Amino acid sequence: MAPQEYESKKLRKRSNYGYHQLHQTRWFDNDMYAHLNNTVYTALFDTIANSYLIEHCGMNPFSVNNPTPKSSEGQPSNLSAGTDQIGLIVSTHCDFFASVAFPDILEVGLRVAKLGSSSVTWEIGVFRKGEENVKMVGTYTHVFVLRETMRVGKDGMASNVRSGLQKLLNSPEAKL
Repeated sequence: MAPQEYESKKLRKRSNYGYHQLHQTRWFDNDMYAHLNNTVYTALFDTIANSYLIEHCGMNPFSVNNPTPKSSEGQPSNLSAGTDQIGLIVSTHCDFFASVAFPDILEVGLRVAKLGSSSVTWEIGVFRKGEENVKMVGTYTHVFVLRETMRVGKDGMASNVRSGLQKLLNSPEAKL
């Protein structure tokens, strides 16, 4: 990565991200060095990206094994059957600027950095609640494939997914 790109990531603000979640760190998220274990960041990536796909893109990962998902109260869920596609992670990357640890509350932001015909590259910013400086910026790429063949379909990404993702797409001209 070019030094300029790395330095520009250090300047990210919450406002650079269109979708946000709060996450309470847990005691066992810490590693032996008393900071968040690297695997926890990957779980944060997965959680925020899949939450967005479910809430705003019509995806329903539960329809693979549970065609009629249930809510936590045992009632039928408001999730539709979703699409015949799933997103596979093909790449991840993290740039760390400062440590976080239990008992921090994290503010996690999500945006679409790049939208292809069958893929999306997400950018995730992690902030400690109440602090302005970003602690970590990560990228994560999903390729959308057909559930049955695990291959990209001839039409690429489902239109409802693309429509939802476009809402988080930052224009290439944006100065971040």
